[in-house]
Amino acid sequence: MRPILLSVSLSLLLVTQAHAISRYQSKSMTCDQVHSAIEREGAVILRYSGRSGVPLYDRYVSSRRFCSPGEFAKSGTVPTSDQASCPVRSCEDIPPPDDCDSFVAEGCTGMDGP
Repeated sequence: MRPILLSVSLSLLLVTQAHAISRYQSKSMTCDQVHSAIEREGAVILRYSGRSGVPLYDRYVSSRRFCSPGEFAKSGTVPTSDQASCPVRSCEDIPPPDDCDSFVAEGCTGMDGP
């Protein structure tokens, strides 16, 4: 009975750790700090207030490998304490071929992002 309980406990611990993701307020960080956090952790949640004051947040990634199958790392920006538009990447669905204006459009080549 003990080996089974220990095994289940270890499995739950690993699952819990795998789902942990850090959350940051992007306007409390410099753009370099945002980039460092994303590179160090692979993926983070960044929160900030939108133009109308509504809180916004998303998951930002260091590369496509932190996206789900069928997604790519799309370029975007977030506000930071030192830049209004700090470049970042977030996961988006790969568009269907009919929605691609050209082969080099972001997400259309299958080669987007590092």
